[in-house]
Amino acid sequence: MASGPGTKPSSAAGLLLFPGAGGSADQHTLVALDADLEMPVRRTEFDYRRRGRRFPDRAPKLIEEVRSEAEAFAAALGTTTDRLVLGGRSMGGRMCSMAVAEGLPAAGLVLLSYPLHPPGKPEKLRVGHFSGMDPPTLLVIGDRDPFGTPEEFAAHIGAISGEVTVHWLAGQGHNPKSRVDAEIVAAVDSFLASL
Repeated sequence: MASGPGTKPSSAAGLLLFPGAGGSADQHTLVALDADLEMPVRRTEFDYRRRGRRFPDRAPKLIEEVRSEAEAFAAALGTTTDRLVLGGRSMGGRMCSMAVAEGLPAAGLVLLSYPLHPPGKPEKLRVGHFSGMDPPTLLVIGDRDPFGTPEEFAAHIGAISGEVTVHWLAGQGHNPKSRVDAEIVAAVDSFLASL
């Protein structure tokens, strides 16, 4: 996305994106971000997907993969992970946020359709690590997402220790339609420019 006059370039060196549990790195929103942002973007698969398996590995293995992929991407860019923005869709973004909460340095987090809880199970919250999320965080969420309502997010995002920006997608669920990809790209681009 072109920078306008007077728009300062982001201090981040690159954006590393992971897909959701059932998706791939070729998911349309991730592809749109890769194509339209004026920043190095790397879309990557988790190992279980590369091996053709349908079900994700347990969180500790996925978090280690986030760390490993972040270190490899940073090295390829000639920098360190604290200059990268990490994130992705649903589970992919959640694993990035957990890796950061466990100490992986990052410039920011971009969490698309963050799964606050499993659908129909609002008591099974995925917020225990929020206090360890220090970098600036962008949440892009459909206002009809069964993984978390606007009211539920409002009750819990205050636990995130870093600065939080929330962009609501009107009328969208957990898998926003491709017609809103331009809106998502614009929200991410604005967030990256703020870093």
